[in-house]
Amino acid sequence: MRAIRRFTVRPVLPDALASLGELAANLRWSWHPPTQALFEAVDPELWQAVGHDPVRLLGEVGGERWAELAADESYVRRAADLRDDLTSYLTQDRWYQRARAAEPDATWPASVAYFSPEFGITAVLPQYSGGLGILAGDHLKAASDLGVPIVGVGLLYRHGYFKQALSHEGWQQESYPVLDPDGLPLSLLHENDGTRATISIRMPDGPDLLARIWVASVGRVPLLLLDTDFEENPEPYRLITDRLYGGNTEHRLRQELLLGVGGVRALRVHARITGAPEPEVFHTNEGHAGFLGVERIRELTADSDLDFATALEAGRASTVFTTHTPVPAGIDRFPRSLVEQYLGDHGATPGVPVDQVLALGAEDYDGGDPGVFNMAVMGFRLAQRANGVSQLHGHVSRGMFNGLWPAFDEAEVPITSITNGVHAPTWVAPEVAALAEAQGADYDGDDADAFWSAFAKVPGPDVWRTKRALRERLVDDARRRLRKSWEKRGAAPAELGWIDEALDPDVLTIGFARRVPSYKRLTLMLRDPERLKALLLHPERPVQLVVAGKAHPADDGGKRLIQELVRFADAEDVRHRIVFLPNYDIALALPLYPGCDVWLNNPLRPYEACGTSGMKAALNGGLNLSILDGWWDEWYEPEFGWPIPSADSPLLAHDPDKRDDLEAAALYDLIETEVAPRFYDLDHEGVPGRWIEMLRHTWASLGPKVLATRMVRDYVAQLYAPAARNARALAAVPDGARDLAHWKARVRSAWDGVRVEHVEAAGVGDAAEVGAVLRVHSYIALGELAPSDVEVQLVHGPVDAEDDIVASEIVPLRLVESYDGGRHRFDGEVSLSRPGPFGYTVRVLPANPLLVAPAELGVVALA
Repeated sequence: MRAIRRFTVRPVLPDALASLGELAANLRWSWHPPTQALFEAVDPELWQAVGHDPVRLLGEVGGERWAELAADESYVRRAADLRDDLTSYLTQDRWYQRARAAEPDATWPASVAYFSPEFGITAVLPQYSGGLGILAGDHLKAASDLGVPIVGVGLLYRHGYFKQALSHEGWQQESYPVLDPDGLPLSLLHENDGTRATISIRMPDGPDLLARIWVASVGRVPLLLLDTDFEENPEPYRLITDRLYGGNTEHRLRQELLLGVGGVRALRVHARITGAPEPEVFHTNEGHAGFLGVERIRELTADSDLDFATALEAGRASTVFTTHTPVPAGIDRFPRSLVEQYLGDHGATPGVPVDQVLALGAEDYDGGDPGVFNMAVMGFRLAQRANGVSQLHGHVSRGMFNGLWPAFDEAEVPITSITNGVHAPTWVAPEVAALAEAQGADYDGDDADAFWSAFAKVPGPDVWRTKRALRERLVDDARRRLRKSWEKRGAAPAELGWIDEALDPDVLTIGFARRVPSYKRLTLMLRDPERLKALLLHPERPVQLVVAGKAHPADDGGKRLIQELVRFADAEDVRHRIVFLPNYDIALALPLYPGCDVWLNNPLRPYEACGTSGMKAALNGGLNLSILDGWWDEWYEPEFGWPIPSADSPLLAHDPDKRDDLEAAALYDLIETEVAPRFYDLDHEGVPGRWIEMLRHTWASLGPKVLATRMVRDYVAQLYAPAARNARALAAVPDGARDLAHWKARVRSAWDGVRVEHVEAAGVGDAAEVGAVLRVHSYIALGELAPSDVEVQLVHGPVDAEDDIVASEIVPLRLVESYDGGRHRFDGEVSLSRPGPFGYTVRVLPANPLLVAPAELGVVALA
């Protein structure tokens, strides 16, 4: 019999244990092992049964057990001490506060709003699908640890993403269990009169859309999650936050309007109610939240009487956009007519001209589709600062979006890079951290180099015993999951005795887990099944594989890849050496990364934007075996693992099967001739000395680089603080944003009159020598512009066979003389410091102290 209403009854704890409720309400427990151990001590079996969920645990423990614990003075004191520790964590100065105090004249934003469509904080709050969400969760956790004043903004999906199971034939099956917000570590935001706080968005041809605001406490960081599934909304509106990445095109557009427009309004409500500072910087994590920029324009035009262009400049100065995808298919694109329907006076952002919003997302460049609205393109146009998530991805992104700045070479497209990182306290097994702490290292200190360098002093046998224990934990967890999966597939218990022998804690263990789009190549390992079997079943140096991953529910191609791998892994001769574990999520990942010796990643290069799973494995004493893509391309060293040679030559661009064959063969060769022999090369203590040295080098040299704390510090220094500085500079000058908008409009309208008329060179003859000084006189026509509106540059450097300047350097030229008709002479010089082919040219660019990149206006005049 179906209930007509569902709600969660929250427990009443004894007064002596009220601290447990406080600890459960803050998600810091998800990366704080002492707090996890406190909850586990309540009832270890129940702790396992509820999936390490403190809120569920507190709701299912009986009164007798609470009475026992309330009478246990040591447990009560332990709980109180951990509550005091949490209070100190939340209130004491951390890196950000100490850095601000040390640099009182520096610009530090009072608050940063971080928008993302998904957040992977913990498995008990399943609001993520894959890497984008995990990265967003790690960003918030690291910001909390550092004391960076961030506020997260997302949506609360009633069904999350989906739970994955397998059919008898190995086909992915999805289910969407209902999540009750009252049973999650969330609290509703209420007005001071006790009513629940809501935001509203005007919808075309219908009532306003309402959304509640839930708050998750991620350490020091509040995460605001908007939810439309409540009685005041009509049924179609209630379904807007039904599930992550589901529904048709219009459904996705509604979700993204709610995230962007509704998210800004939720921030305003949260600041008004709590007294939190208004965000100075807005960070758009991928294009899904791009409408936040349109809402900010609406605020400025409605509340400050600014015109669109001025509001755009005011908003751009304080906006950061991060692109995560290296493939055009990963970008949201909507029909222009649909966007037009939902915006403007009759829609979500009244007062904002629809034609100008449509222009922000227009693909008005060579190869673009004039009928679509591109969310990433809008993201770039609404943000003064943009970045990719690894050095290689930055390069790929500059190429992908070069059409927005067609007058500039790829290298000058204004998309920088900040390489992703991972939150060590979440992903590093406590046993691994304890190895360094035993050497006196401070896990919670600011000096990451010192902590990770401490692994160099850990005795080899200690490292090896720890890795075996972690491998054994993974084997136990994998067997439990494997048995559960086979039972769901219809197997009888009598058929599953073999699972007790599946995997072996003394065998080289390779992990592979990620989403399953085609470019990540889940089945590359199956290109030669007999060769793979030989590696798995080698009599002296066997290998075992633990594989996991989800395909998007609409991606039948990805599902077929999973089925192909599952069918291989089902075979009786290899099923003890290769397993596919369904429902890849944070709970599965936590034992997987520490339990693997090698992390495998074999995407099609260069389609892996960053990829952070290999970072997590490395921090847990794992070596990487990967195509040189994403972060691995940037930081690979021989002591960190092995690069899989990539066959990404132009000759193979149209022969993907040949490319896969070549790269699979290289993978097999590496495992057979390098990886496995080194793992099994044991010394007199039973320890693979060369392997251990690689682990030590990985911890010491790679460890500090791959941390999310390093990443967030980079965002603060390179993007957040400069964005706040520009925004304050605009605000400090009367009509600053309006003057900048008018200046840009004037420069663009007059740019046709800018040209390099003539360039003269002196100081070098027919045979130039090192040490000679090249003197340049350039005659520039500026038309209606003044010399102060531009910078004239001498661009020089080595040239290739096509006379293209490579590794160019720039020398600003100085104004020497001005003539009638808007003509001017600019001079400069450069010393020829190295031999070889050399070339130079002169160009003119717009110049304004509030611009952040030469290409910002997209115009240039070349000699």
